[in-house]
Amino acid sequence: MNQESLRLLIRHKIQDGRLPHDSLTRVWSTASDGETCDACDTILAKDQMLMEGMTLAPGRKPLQLHVRCFQVWDHERRTA
Repeated sequence: MNQESLRLLIRHKIQDGRLPHDSLTRVWSTASDGETCDACDTILAKDQMLMEGMTLAPGRKPLQLHVRCFQVWDHERRTA
């Protein structure tokens, strides 16, 4: 997915609540085990790093993103 399409997808997911607008209370990275990225909906390859984070929103599962998707999400949530 090109950068502009990814940015628009993430912006839309922030607006409709599928991705959080608030900052994460805790963030960590680990090797992927085939998780699906919450931003772009593709599977992370086993050789990719997974960014995970927790929000303050009750009942929300940890956010799981590609590194690039995490960077775009962080930028978009700050400017939205």
